[in-house]
Amino acid sequence: MIQPSEQLVTVFGGAGFIGRYVCEYLFRSGVRVRIATRDPRKDYFLQPMAQVGQFGFEKADVTDRDSVRNAVKSATAVVNLCGVFGRAMQKVHVEGARNVAEAARDAGAAALVQVSAIAADVNAKSNYGRTKGEGEEAIRKAFPNATFIRPSLVFGPEDDLTNRFAAMAKLPILPVAAAKRNFQPVYVRDLGRAIAMAALDPGRFGGKIFEIGGPQVMSMVELHRAILELSGQNPELVEMPDFVTGLIAKLGFLPGAPLTQDQWMMLQRDNVPSGKHSGLEAFGIEATPLAAVGYEWLGRYRQGGRFTGSRIHLTGTV
Repeated sequence: MIQPSEQLVTVFGGAGFIGRYVCEYLFRSGVRVRIATRDPRKDYFLQPMAQVGQFGFEKADVTDRDSVRNAVKSATAVVNLCGVFGRAMQKVHVEGARNVAEAARDAGAAALVQVSAIAADVNAKSNYGRTKGEGEEAIRKAFPNATFIRPSLVFGPEDDLTNRFAAMAKLPILPVAAAKRNFQPVYVRDLGRAIAMAALDPGRFGGKIFEIGGPQVMSMVELHRAILELSGQNPELVEMPDFVTGLIAKLGFLPGAPLTQDQWMMLQRDNVPSGKHSGLEAFGIEATPLAAVGYEWLGRYRQGGRFTGSRIHLTGTV
């Protein structure tokens, strides 16, 4: 069995929102980590998490085959967290994923973990879901034993989900798009741990799909209410009719538009695990509810800051 100190895990997107938690768990596991990123100069905040000599940076872009191959040299495992919205989805989700899988195979890596999406489907109407699905297929052809992690919405201190809604809640009226659509938000630390475990144990997790959700199914409006309670704000929630949201989405090409057409198409279906694949339980991880941790970062939106008042306990469906 390979000792932790002899393992090297290359993580594409390791300095991103989810990536930092994947790397944190890998560091604690004692393995060496190579963080592949387009601009290493911006990512040295990860350094204090590791021991001396435990990590390094490699300038790489998943759409550049040569840089990908340099990044995975000698790696025993590879994790790909890269994902985008917009015109680059085909290049990143499909071509980039293929580059990573082929390079991992040729480097002799024992494990490849691809972070995909519950919406991944080659027949999806949205470009995001379709390209994620095509990316999975490209990876399977090059690296049949790859692990696919498909998360629902992800929340955590640095997220662009709960923080955005809490910031918008400073307005007297807060519109809610796709109010009835269901999600199963997962805590970023739980997700990061599962991804790292999959990379370290391909014998157990390789060749499988995992759909990762949190402990609660929540509609969009229920998610908003939970965030408002945690952040101590009380704007009036207005559920927007779908035809209004659809019109707004058509303007998604405008700078600063709140919703793109492709994102609106994704909101036409629930974003919850299908039940066909295992979730966090396969990793022995007990899912953390938003109510248990959200106050840690959403408290700063409260009047007087996050140290005002006592810890909050949510009740009901959240």
